[in-house]
Amino acid sequence: MQNELETGSARLDESTKNESLRADTPPSESEENRQPNIQDPAIPLRLWPAILLTGVVAGLVGGLLMKLLRLVQHLCYRYTSGDFLTGVEGVSGARRLLVLTCAGVLAGVVLLLVRRIHDNEGPGLNEAIWNHDGELPERSTTVKALLSIVTVGMGAALGREGALKECGGIAALRVARGFAVTPEQRKLLVACGVGAGMSAAYNVPLGGALFILEVLLGTVSLQTALAAFTTCFLATAVSWLLLPNEPTYQIPYLPVTLSLLVFALVSGPLMGLASVLFVRGVHWAREHKPRGVMILILPILVFAVLGAASMEWPALLGNGKNVIQLAFDARLGGSLLLLLLVLRPIATIACLRAGAPGGLFTPTMTLGAILGAGLGEGWSHLWAGADKRSCALIGAGAVLAAATQAPISSVAFALELTYSMNSLIVPLLLATWIAVLTFRLFPTKPS
Repeated sequence: MQNELETGSARLDESTKNESLRADTPPSESEENRQPNIQDPAIPLRLWPAILLTGVVAGLVGGLLMKLLRLVQHLCYRYTSGDFLTGVEGVSGARRLLVLTCAGVLAGVVLLLVRRIHDNEGPGLNEAIWNHDGELPERSTTVKALLSIVTVGMGAALGREGALKECGGIAALRVARGFAVTPEQRKLLVACGVGAGMSAAYNVPLGGALFILEVLLGTVSLQTALAAFTTCFLATAVSWLLLPNEPTYQIPYLPVTLSLLVFALVSGPLMGLASVLFVRGVHWAREHKPRGVMILILPILVFAVLGAASMEWPALLGNGKNVIQLAFDARLGGSLLLLLLVLRPIATIACLRAGAPGGLFTPTMTLGAILGAGLGEGWSHLWAGADKRSCALIGAGAVLAAATQAPISSVAFALELTYSMNSLIVPLLLATWIAVLTFRLFPTKPS
């Protein structure tokens, strides 16, 4: 959840207005008149096997990790069918408390032991790509990724994609070393592995590729785009060998109305402000991770409190995927919306404060969906006929875009996660634009 995004874009050279552009002059004869994005050197042929292998391995690893996640969920909450929230609600409150306390013990013990790994103080995933040419601390990253997928399966309020991104990056790093690539090529491969893991996690090849270009690389060229799209589409297709090819969220066709356009215009600033508060909380949690013996104690305390809270409100557990679906279906009442709007972000920030590893993609969308649904509830009283489902969808996409400062990939994610949100693209873009601009007006790191 960083703001250091500098998205590149191809621009037409003003020299195309030069007199040398005559109808009888082939463009290839004049270097200055060539399309800007094809002037860079092409990807070397010897790098393509590494790119293809990265996509395949990231897809397989992603599929296996998702299988592990499902196994942990089913074992902990004793269900064989239905979604995670249904399984959580199907067991007693005492079992939820027990499972979360065990998750805290596991997290504390592993985090305490991982300090003995020599590369534990290495850079994080994004920092490794931005500042270290993709050189990741392999051992500690792998251990934390496995811990993340297990604790999220047990109910930690964090995202599942963190583990898949990290393992995709590690797989790409191994491939890069096997092919003896240059540091710049290694950076490209690791970024592609991370994005491919994201694609496999959510069945979002286009969004994953745009995430690579917009966030991880911060630049767009024909060469980087080809590598990103190839690895993400390949990883997603390979993951279908283990995972279903279906949208993450089921929504009906929702038409655009004047009410919805005005809602997007009015709610955009509020979504931007909510993103600022959430990101501030995330920064605070990461800057105050436990030290010394608290590395063991704090996860146990935080997860036990989360388990106790889940005895009354089971929707607090997990990454929030099922809560998003309930918001998209307008099945969350006003009081529950308000409660989750406060407690879900607190649960996520508390898990991070305890040092637990995990992603923020779905928790951020959950905040947006709940906020959008809540604002839609009020909007429906001001404007008769307003569709609360559409408001939740717009909130999820706009808050994700603002919090990540990645509007292009966030809009793509919203489209791919639902398969049927195209009709809402105009109000979604409007709310996203306003939310992103609002976010940039405020500092996101607590003073």
